[in-house]
Amino acid sequence: MSYLESAESQLAEIELLSSMFPTHDEFEITDQLALAELRGYIEGSTETPPPSRPQFLIKQKVDAASMKGVDFTLSCTYPSGYPNILPEITVRCTYLSRTQQSELHADLNAYLMENCQGEVCVLSAVERAKDSLHLYIDKTSSAEPASKNESSAQKPSEIFSRVWIYSHHIYNKIKRKNILEWSKELGLSGFSMPGKPGIVCVEGPQTACEEFWSRVKVLTWKKIMIRHREDIPLNNQATDSGADESMDSLRKFTGFEEAMFDPHGSRGNHMDLGQLYKFLHEKGCCDVFQIYFGIEGK
Repeated sequence: MSYLESAESQLAEIELLSSMFPTHDEFEITDQLALAELRGYIEGSTETPPPSRPQFLIKQKVDAASMKGVDFTLSCTYPSGYPNILPEITVRCTYLSRTQQSELHADLNAYLMENCQGEVCVLSAVERAKDSLHLYIDKTSSAEPASKNESSAQKPSEIFSRVWIYSHHIYNKIKRKNILEWSKELGLSGFSMPGKPGIVCVEGPQTACEEFWSRVKVLTWKKIMIRHREDIPLNNQATDSGADESMDSLRKFTGFEEAMFDPHGSRGNHMDLGQLYKFLHEKGCCDVFQIYFGIEGK
C-alpha cells in the first residue's frame, strides 16, 4: 500500500467515525492541523506527506449490565504507515488500576494484530474494549471510585514489576540510545536486545516501568507490544528502607545493558537465540523464552 493509499484509508476511517459518533462528547479530533494536512495531501494541494499524525478521542460506555454508568475514553494516534502498522491506542477508565490497564492494552494489541493487521481497525478496537473492559475491573470493588476519605486512609502497596516488551525489530541508534538512557533515568534494571526481533525487559517500581513503556510505545515502530509482565505487591507495612530492600531483592538483573548474542545475517541484525536462552537461563527467567517464541529453549 502506497503512502497516498494509506492516507486515503486514514481519512475515510475518520469520516466514518465522525458519522457514527456525531457529537463532540463521543468523538473529538485533538489535532485539527494534522487532519487538515492529511486532507490537503490527499486532495493534491501538497506533494509532501504531512509531518503531523492525526489524533482523536472516542468516548463510550461499557456494555456490560453490571457496569452500568461506567465510561471509558479510547485515544488513538495514526502512525504514518497505518493501516499497514497498528495505530497507537490507549484506553482510559477511572475504574482501572495501572496493572489492569496494561493487561487490557496487551490484550487489545494482540487482538488487533491477529484480526486486523493491514486493515483499518479503530471500530474493532472500540467494540473489543466495550465487550471486555468489565473483565479487567476488580469484581471485589463496588465499581465506584473510593471516596477521598477512603483513598487518603489507605496507602497502596508498592508494586514491583518486570515487563517484557517485544518489537518486530530494533535497529535505530536513537531508539537504542533512548532505551538505555530512559532505563537509567528511571532506575530500572534489565536488558535490551537489538536486531530482529527486538526484546526489552525492564524491572523495578511499577510506576517507573509504566513511565518507561509510555515513552517507548509512542516512538514509530512497525510492531511493538508487551508480551508478558510480572507484578508483585510489596508489603505496605514495611519501612521505606525495607521496601527498597525488598524491591532490589526481586531484581534478576544488575543495572541495564544492551545485550548482543553473536549478531549475524547480511546486516548483522539477527541474534543467536540459543545464546539468548542461555542468558535468560542464567538470570532465572528462561520460561519467558517460550512466551516470546512459542518453543522451549535449549
